[in-house]
Amino acid sequence: MRYEFNWGMLVKAPYAQWIVDGILTTFHLALLSWCIALGLGILIGVFRVSNSRVLRFIGGAYVEVFRNIPLLVQLFIWLYVIPQLLPEDVGMWWNRLEYVPYWTAVVGISFYTASRVAEQIRSAIGAIPAGQFKAALSTGLTTVQMYRYVVIPYALRIVIPAITSEFLTTFKNTALAMTIGVMEITATTRKIEAWSFRGIEAYSVASLTYMMTTVLVIVFMNWVEKRMHIPGLIKREGSAP
Repeated sequence: MRYEFNWGMLVKAPYAQWIVDGILTTFHLALLSWCIALGLGILIGVFRVSNSRVLRFIGGAYVEVFRNIPLLVQLFIWLYVIPQLLPEDVGMWWNRLEYVPYWTAVVGISFYTASRVAEQIRSAIGAIPAGQFKAALSTGLTTVQMYRYVVIPYALRIVIPAITSEFLTTFKNTALAMTIGVMEITATTRKIEAWSFRGIEAYSVASLTYMMTTVLVIVFMNWVEKRMHIPGLIKREGSAP
């Protein structure tokens, strides 16, 4: 029996609205999680190369814990375990929030991604010539100012390709949020398939969303990489001098 496609059903109610809502949820979940992960990852990455043993221990412990536990397991821990360990008043406040699964996904994805970003930042800082640190300190900058104005901007330029890949991974990791009840695009297409028995059409929407977003992000970040390139650093083959 030959399968008969019905692409028109995707633009009819209620499926069209579900798709729009799912795509929007995916985008703002990914962007919010990424912003938190980038900021936290930079901080932990700096801790990893700090002269302070305490900060290095904190950074190392964070990375080893959050990087080595699968994201799916972490989402379940954040949703079902952590609220039970909180003080009763805090736990009740958390459970009264709107969209608890959504905020749980934000926390879980952010903390997991930050552990990966931290290692990329640590590696980038290690690639900066020692003379840059000495030159910054010789101008009278404090250690904090040196990292803020010299080291971190330098490191971010080095890791632009890795950061691009990490953002795309974060965007695709939002699909795991469906396991805790977040109606992002994958969960939405699954719901459409269950209601309409049109799995090919439904999952094509999710696939197209991920593919188009990936292409747009790569094109944009390639442009950013060329604009932010530091002369003398290794470039991708074929990039303009």
